Amino acid sequence: MVGVVTEAEYNERIEATFADLETALDEIESDLDYDITGGILTVEFDNGTSMVFSRQPPSRELWLAARAGGFHFAWDDSEGDWRDTRGGELLRPFVVAQMASQADVALEW
Repeated sequence: MVGVVTEAEYNERIEATFADLETALDEIESDLDYDITGGILTVEFDNGTSMVFSRQPPSRELWLAARAGGFHFAWDDSEGDWRDTRGGELLRPFVVAQMASQADVALEW
């Protein structure tokens, strides 16, 4: 169930998510670059496309911009993951599928 989180909980979950994603990105054998600056994590693939993960503190969401579009994720306590506010997908499997589709990158996350 997507619920309301405090600012402290939001910041803690975003930090943990970005750290976990960075660890998973470091283990990819494909040639990609990523950078985290000012609360935005940008992944650039060797096919010239990118994915941008950004913090949205006012709404306490995590936003993802990908070739497939823009997606907004809110924390779901019951799943321990972020859930797309429109489509209902969980962040981790969604990102794995998007990276495979967008850049033929096999992310294990």
